[in-house]
Amino acid sequence: MANAPVQRMSQLMAKTLRDDPADAEVLSHKLLVRAGYVRRTAAGIWSWLPLGKKVLANVERIVREEMDAIGAQEVLLPALLPREPYEATGRWDEYGAELFRLHDRKGGDYLLGPTHEEIFTLLVKDQCTSYKDLPVILYQIQNKFRDEARPRAGILRGREFLMKDSYSFDTEDEGLAQSYALHRQAYQKVFERLGLDYRICAATAGAMGGSKSEEFLAPAEAGEDTFADCPNCDFAANTEAVAYELQPQDASAVPALEEIPTPDTPTIETLAAHLGVPASATLKNLLVKVDGEIVAVGVPGDREVDLGKVEAHFAPAAVELVTAEDFVGRPDLVRGYVGPQGLGDKVTYIADPRVAPGTSWITGANKDGVHAKNVVAGRDFEVGTYVDVVVVQEGDPCPKCGTGLKLDRAIEIGHIFQLGRKYADALKLDVLGQQGKPVRVTMGSYGIGVSRAVAALAEQSADDKGLCWPAEVAPADVHVVAAGKALQTELALEVSEKLRAAGLRVLVDDRAGVSPGVKFTDSELIGVPKILVAGRRSAEGVLELKDRRTGEREELTVDEAIARLAE
Repeated sequence: MANAPVQRMSQLMAKTLRDDPADAEVLSHKLLVRAGYVRRTAAGIWSWLPLGKKVLANVERIVREEMDAIGAQEVLLPALLPREPYEATGRWDEYGAELFRLHDRKGGDYLLGPTHEEIFTLLVKDQCTSYKDLPVILYQIQNKFRDEARPRAGILRGREFLMKDSYSFDTEDEGLAQSYALHRQAYQKVFERLGLDYRICAATAGAMGGSKSEEFLAPAEAGEDTFADCPNCDFAANTEAVAYELQPQDASAVPALEEIPTPDTPTIETLAAHLGVPASATLKNLLVKVDGEIVAVGVPGDREVDLGKVEAHFAPAAVELVTAEDFVGRPDLVRGYVGPQGLGDKVTYIADPRVAPGTSWITGANKDGVHAKNVVAGRDFEVGTYVDVVVVQEGDPCPKCGTGLKLDRAIEIGHIFQLGRKYADALKLDVLGQQGKPVRVTMGSYGIGVSRAVAALAEQSADDKGLCWPAEVAPADVHVVAAGKALQTELALEVSEKLRAAGLRVLVDDRAGVSPGVKFTDSELIGVPKILVAGRRSAEGVLELKDRRTGEREELTVDEAIARLAE
C-alpha cells in the first residue's frame, strides 16, 4: 500500500533462522520458515507472520482485481456448513476421510468446507429466480479444510489453506463456455502478474464432476503433480488426462492360443526371463476391488497401472487392491497366473487401449504354473471397457502429433471446471426461462490456491541465498539496510522516510547490536527485490543499491537512489 508506514525490523515480529527446520523437505518450507514468513502451529496448520501476511495479501489483491475485472462479484460464505446439501450431492460420503466432520451440541452434523459448490448453488437458488438474473459469477477468498492423511511440504499441502473459489451460473451451455473462457483469461493474467512460470494442462474432472477441465500448473521439483508436455506442439496435460488412441490390429495370421508350462513365474519379470521375451510381449492383469467386487485391469507387461486413473474411472466407488484372502474360495482366480480368456462373467475386465482388438499377448492360463501365448484381444477374450490406465512414461507419443512427450513435476495452482448441471440437478436449481417455463441452470467452478501460490513462487524464484520475490508480491519494494553505526542508521531511517513519501513500501533493518554480515544475509534471505545499503560512504550521503535477483550493484546519492527506486 502506498504511503504505508516504514516497517522497522527492530519492531518486526520475525526471527530469521540460520538452519533449516528439521521436518522441512522442500525449498519453500525451509525458506518461508527461516525467513520469518510462517510458523507451524500443528501438522498441516500454519500461522502467517507479518512478512508472510503481506505477501499473502498481495496475492489476494491480484486475484481479486482480475476477478473483479471479468465482472465477478465477491461474497463470503461460512466455512462451517450443514451436512444436508453435501448429502444431496453425494459428497458427504464421496469425500471420505478428507472431510472434517463435527457435531454441534444438539447432535447436528456439520463439516468444515473443503469447497463450496453446494452452498453457492443454494445461494443462487435463493437469490435468482428468473433468466434475467443470469448470468452471474460469484467468488470468495476463504480458508478451506481437508484432513490430509500426510500433510507435508509446509504450506504446499496443509489441512487448512486459503483459496479463491468462484462459480458461474448460466441458462445455456454457450453461456457456460463463455464464463469458462473469461476465467481462463483471468487466470492467465493473475499468474503472469504474480510472476509464475505456469502451464495450462488438460485434466480430469475427478470427484468434482462435469465435462471440460483444465489445470494451471507451476513447474517445480516440489510439485506433487506430473504433467506431460509436447516439445513439438501445444499439447500439455496432467498425466492422469493423457489418453492413448485405440488402434486395432489385424490378427488373421496369429496362430491359435497355446498353453505353455511356466513353473515358478508368478511375476512379469520371472515370466519374461523364463521365456526370453520382452516384458512388453506379456499382458499384466492387475486385480482390484471396486466396492467389494473384483475387477481385472489389463495393461502391457512393461507398464504400470495408474491407480488414480482407475479410481477416477470408477468414482465415486471405492477402489482397493485385492489381498491374499480374496483368492480364497475363488478357483477361477489363480494368483500370479490370471488371464482374461478364462475369467468368465464373475469378473469385470477393463483394459488399457494398448490392449487393442487384434493385439497378441502372453498371459496367464488361469492354471498354476501355466501361461498361454497367442492370446488375441477380441478373439480369445473380450474387453468390457477400454480405459487409459497406464502410468505415462517419458517418450510416450503425444496424442496430438506423435512426438515423444516430456514429463515434469509441477504444483497445481489453479483448476477450472465446466460442471454442467450436476449440482443444479441435485439441488434443483431452476430459473424461469424466456418461454415462461423452468430452466435448469448450468454451472462452472474455478479455483486458485492463494496460499499455495505463495509456496509456488518461493519454489520457482528462490536461489541459494534465500527468497527472491517478484516485485508485485514482495512484502516491500525496498529493503534498506543500516550497516551498523549510528550515522549509517540515521541515514537509513532518513532515506526510508523519503522513499515512503515517494510511494514505496519500505522495510528497514535498523536493529542495534546485529552485525552487518547478519543484516546482509537476512536481506538476501527475506528476498525483497531491491536492497539499499547505508554503509561505508554514508558520511558522503552515498548508498549502495543492489538488485536482489541479478546481484548487480551501484553507488548512488540519496536523491539518485530515491529517483531510481521511484521509477
